[in-house]
Amino acid sequence: QVQLVESGGGLVQAGGSLRLACAASGRTSSNYAMGWFRQAPGKEREIVAAISRSGGRTYYADSVKGRFTISRDNAKNTAFLQMNSLKPEDTAVYYCAAKSGDLGLIYGYAYWGQGTQVTVSS
Repeated sequence: QVQLVESGGGLVQAGGSLRLACAASGRTSSNYAMGWFRQAPGKEREIVAAISRSGGRTYYADSVKGRFTISRDNAKNTAFLQMNSLKPEDTAVYYCAAKSGDLGLIYGYAYWGQGTQVTVSS
């Protein structure tokens, strides 16, 4: 089992940047694919980005392609989400998640962090 803790959320103006971090503890994070999800008020949770165990394969939602970058540092058991050119519609609670294996990066996540709020003002 793995425990996940997000950090790096906050308030930023439109066009600004934030970098989220997800620290994993418990079993070695390199055993898990990692994903970032978000949920805005009144909306369903959606996947934002995901990365395979080695970092060699990534997935991005169309809404964030070219603006967000997911990465990971397995030596530090940490995954990151660099968010640039932020828009008000990016406002949401962002969750880090982990799953065993790399098959199907967009589904099957069993472990979740508590979430971190990202607010983008216009």
